[in-house]
Amino acid sequence: MTTALQPYGDRFVARRAFFKIFGAAFRIYGPEGNLKFYVRQRAFRLREQITVYANETRKQALLGIQARQMLDVSATFDVIDLATGETVGALKRRGLRSILRDQWSILGPDDAEIGSVREDSKVLAFVRRFLFHLVPQAFVVTLHGRQAGTIRQRFNPFVLTYDVELSQGPGAIDPRLGVALTVLLLAIEGRQD
Repeated sequence: MTTALQPYGDRFVARRAFFKIFGAAFRIYGPEGNLKFYVRQRAFRLREQITVYANETRKQALLGIQARQMLDVSATFDVIDLATGETVGALKRRGLRSILRDQWSILGPDDAEIGSVREDSKVLAFVRRFLFHLVPQAFVVTLHGRQAGTIRQRFNPFVLTYDVELSQGPGAIDPRLGVALTVLLLAIEGRQD
């Protein structure tokens, strides 16, 4: 892993703030419990634009996540490394398919599909739609046809929290895409609760 990607890591805990009147706030912690990323999502945006910061001061912007379209259930979100200006890739929500089972496509910088994120089970996904927080969500991340990680919701009816584990080494998901994906799951899928 290059030095520039070291702050991202491959394991973290992501939490949505319990109470926020307008918008939302997300904190992503490293395995040691240290704050690694902070997001404050603004409310009432026609075109979603999210910035991932190094901490709550919001002085060091790390990632930009921007929807290509306005108000689209199958929106594609570009992920940009704000330090380098590099487009890391994109994440596309599969809107109609996500009605019964949340699904996302992972796209490379050239917009070619390189992987996917899916809720773990069709049956559990169906049950979750009716029992809300009683059955926590779990997502499987695949890259080039192989499992590249998991994102598991903790059982907590008040605070949406995900435990994220991404694989390491060659063929692993770019950790910046992993952070962006987690933020989008908190922001988009978290609204359904």
